[in-house]
Amino acid sequence: MVDFLNKWFGKKKSDTKPAKIKTAPLDADDLSTLATPPVKLHPLQFIVGTGQSVGLQRDHNEDALFALNSTLADGAHETQFGLYLVADGMGGYEFGEVASSVAARTASEYMLSKIILPQIDPNGIHPEESLQEIVETSILNAQQLVKQRAPGGGTTLTTALIIGDQVTIGHVGDSRAYFLHPDGRIEQLTHDHSLVHRLVELGQITEEEALVHPNRNVLYRALGQPEPFKPDVQSYPMPHPGYLLICSDGLWGSINDSEMFQIVKSAKNPSIACKNLVDAANNAGGPDNISVILVQYL
Repeated sequence: MVDFLNKWFGKKKSDTKPAKIKTAPLDADDLSTLATPPVKLHPLQFIVGTGQSVGLQRDHNEDALFALNSTLADGAHETQFGLYLVADGMGGYEFGEVASSVAARTASEYMLSKIILPQIDPNGIHPEESLQEIVETSILNAQQLVKQRAPGGGTTLTTALIIGDQVTIGHVGDSRAYFLHPDGRIEQLTHDHSLVHRLVELGQITEEEALVHPNRNVLYRALGQPEPFKPDVQSYPMPHPGYLLICSDGLWGSINDSEMFQIVKSAKNPSIACKNLVDAANNAGGPDNISVILVQYL
């Protein structure tokens, strides 16, 4: 066999010289990559994890979350659907809790009825509105019902609707949505509708000062407020490989972006990552309710 290889590459045994090879120890990531060949999934799909905690300094939970993902593959088409929401209620016991629950239920029900259910109903009529219009209407519907069901209360609402490799984000308040990229970048997709964030934008305080500012929880835009508002709605291509992370301020206000990335990167799957994120926020003091959804697109 050696003679055959030498003949194939045009060398005789006497022509070959030992090569000088430099070696270095492999770390755990390298060994894992070598030991586990890449798996190709068919059809493409999402892996989703969720996590929630009341925190260490609150006596009840005013957060709500909703996570649904599904796949339709019928031989002719392959479509992945995902609908994810985080709502962080405000207004004290009962009102904040009711507001977040009503917002999550109302917005998700509307998007399911307008987008996902028609996709799987053979007699379904597909909507004429754009995805962004549907997401915006779902949030406006939630606003009306929150005002009716939780007077004096309010809630943030951050939603993500994924169809195929496109995600449409709808947002009000200071819960957040991020993309986590393989190169270590964390891209914040949402804009905080808070007074302290506005002060940061104006250059009057720093990001570090905003985290401990006495008015850091005051929002100028939230569901339940009497003033009319227009939700932020934007569409993006879903990163793959990569992650979509949605969370309340109980998470991002307790641990920084680099910590979040390292926790997600080191976890075996999104469910473990969410548990570890919640644990990290509680280990940092757990000053607020914590909710997180992590979506990995394979």
